[in-house]
Amino acid sequence: MNDTPSTNASASAPVESKELTAFADLVSLCKRRGFIFPSSEIYGGIGSCWDYGPLGVELKLNLKEAWWREMTNRDDVEGVDASILMHPRVWEASGHVEGFVDPLIDCKNCKSRFRADKLDPEFLKKNQCPECEKFGTLTEPRQFNLMFKTHMGPLEDSSALVYLRPETAQGIFVNFENVQQTARQKVPFGIAQIGKAFRNEITPGNFIFRTREFEQMEMQFFVKPGTDMEWFEKWKQMRVDWHYGIGLRAKKLRFHQHGPGELAHYAKAAFDVEYEFPIGWQEIEGIHNRSDFDLRRHQEFSSKKLEYFDEAAKEKYLPYVIETSVGCDRVLLATLCDAYRLEGERTVLKLHPKLAPYKVAVFPLMKKPELLEMTDKVYADVKKHYRATYDESGTIGKRYRRQDEIGTPFCVTIDYDGVPNNTVTIRERDGMTQERISADKLVSYIHDKMANWKPV
Repeated sequence: MNDTPSTNASASAPVESKELTAFADLVSLCKRRGFIFPSSEIYGGIGSCWDYGPLGVELKLNLKEAWWREMTNRDDVEGVDASILMHPRVWEASGHVEGFVDPLIDCKNCKSRFRADKLDPEFLKKNQCPECEKFGTLTEPRQFNLMFKTHMGPLEDSSALVYLRPETAQGIFVNFENVQQTARQKVPFGIAQIGKAFRNEITPGNFIFRTREFEQMEMQFFVKPGTDMEWFEKWKQMRVDWHYGIGLRAKKLRFHQHGPGELAHYAKAAFDVEYEFPIGWQEIEGIHNRSDFDLRRHQEFSSKKLEYFDEAAKEKYLPYVIETSVGCDRVLLATLCDAYRLEGERTVLKLHPKLAPYKVAVFPLMKKPELLEMTDKVYADVKKHYRATYDESGTIGKRYRRQDEIGTPFCVTIDYDGVPNNTVTIRERDGMTQERISADKLVSYIHDKMANWKPV
């Protein structure tokens, strides 16, 4: 490829494009480029906790913004931001205190821990640890509650016990009446929320796929009983369409239906949207028909009537709930995996432009005063409209490579040919084409390209 700015659109000869095959390559890129760091790294880190760096923060914000707009641009969906700490009776009503457990097995020799339901039955049968391979060292399974406990107030006794929420959904259910009445919504309508949740996972891992602290994007849609399966099918289709819309490839997505043995205690029907990661097909979103389980339980435990009165039909009922629950960190991981390409000597993240941390990078060809003045003006103009970055270090080729690796869709170079006639060279990330255009038309050019983006 010729990385020297050109006045004409051009592209290099096709090169083999290799996809991500192991998380290790992505973990290295994320650390090197400032997407994701191990938490508390200077102290040796802490198990399965991660910090989002400068580019990771931008990518995550863009992802959440795309989801939030998709949900709340509808007239029938409202937003909330419920507290992480809630009354402990909430979790009794939801079934988490009694039933949010995993069967835990320890190895008495190497001290490794395993989920009994995820362990190869052959190891259980032989009572052999899969880690140290010793026989007769596994304990009997015991139930382990996944909720983090803490205390509220000065006394650390049972009366002060509270939990870090293991899901955001219950904050929506307990606010059903508050939102319905203040927003003057009629069933069917939904409530959306983005927030942190916490689970004391026995076997976290696979980078940010399974962590103890994570972020959820959830929407609970309240419907009249009898219409629930119709709405379930509608939301199922709308949700997979959203994943296509953020750039995930159709061949990497599929639905997995929960069979009778897989259904949660609250679910009438459930499908997962699964993505094919390097570790195989894994869930990134769940669509569930939760029936009236949650409102009925909270009505029972709080002694507060949560029935909806339908003015038109003159009837009361507890709405059924269609849930869409997205693991924000998992979808972010899916977008990184899906975008990762190794093309010859360049590593590139072919992110959808609306998710890319930076939309535009602006370069002077060299650090010369006659180029820097125009570069500063172009950069200031672009920044009014798009998240942009400035780079004057190294050759143009090296600067292109840096931006390819972080997924910047457009690079703009100011050179000696452009200064007299106020033109710039814009280079597109995916096809590596270059085109000279008027600096005055740069913002509208980028706007049109982003609006009509299609993966190469």
